[in-house]
Amino acid sequence: MTHLDLLDNEKPNHTAILLFGVKPQRFLITSEVKCMHFHGAQKLKPIPSYQIYKGTVFDMVDQAVDFVMSKLNRFVGTRKHGPQAPVEYDIPEEVVMEGIVNAAAHRDYTSNASVEVMLFADRLEIWNPGTLPPSLTIESLSKTHSSQPGNPLIAEPLFLAKYIEKAGTGTVDIFDNCRKAGLRLPVFRLENGFFILTVWRKQAIGKPESQPESSTSSVLVQYQSLEERILALLKEDSLPVSILSERLGQKRVSGQLKIVLKKLLSDSLVEFTIPDKPNSRLQKYRLTKKGMEYLKKQGKK
Repeated sequence: MTHLDLLDNEKPNHTAILLFGVKPQRFLITSEVKCMHFHGAQKLKPIPSYQIYKGTVFDMVDQAVDFVMSKLNRFVGTRKHGPQAPVEYDIPEEVVMEGIVNAAAHRDYTSNASVEVMLFADRLEIWNPGTLPPSLTIESLSKTHSSQPGNPLIAEPLFLAKYIEKAGTGTVDIFDNCRKAGLRLPVFRLENGFFILTVWRKQAIGKPESQPESSTSSVLVQYQSLEERILALLKEDSLPVSILSERLGQKRVSGQLKIVLKKLLSDSLVEFTIPDKPNSRLQKYRLTKKGMEYLKKQGKK
């Protein structure tokens, strides 16, 4: 730690605790990372999945990346060019990793706010307490620029552990990887004391991994929120929950599916075919007139 300048008067400083300490949040309470997953496009309760990660900077980065990747749709192509089918995510893992590492490396650790990672139906947002150095602008982030770490003592160990390059290429890589993946260009902005990255989810080639492969070539799948996918299926026919689950590519009826169906019922977008017996084994869901109008507004005619 002496080599890394992590000792003050032969005692570990706050940076040393953040990087290598046991329970760093005892001393730096807001140095945690909050991860949230929303089924829709707004930050609304109830939050289907919410985790607060604590530990070292390395622990929090790894856990936050795992959280996001576990919630993204995974699509599988065909074995046309080899024995292994190609796999893609809504957002490349390199983009997720770079965004979260940058937040942990550059955030303002004197702030009472925490890093927030929020995955919505259409995008990923990473909120990082802090701002840009005076010599950088939002516009310059898409171009080659010098490395200006917000926390140099944190950046060095992250560099040695190969989490970052210390070359000012992080944000440029995010733009490049989004282009290669066919994503809309990411958006950086400053708002209410936060530096915010928005990465858009994409149209993916292939189909959800949990679905069986067909003999046809890759299928173009437009990512939709779970709510919209359910409504689109019910537009064709009334379906029991077991068939809905199967057509959504789930191996079994998930708790998430039950929550979304309950919300759709509450919003009068779907209804029971046997309303007097909600638990009937013959029960099915069907689209309401309101649900049909909602789909039309979304352009899904």
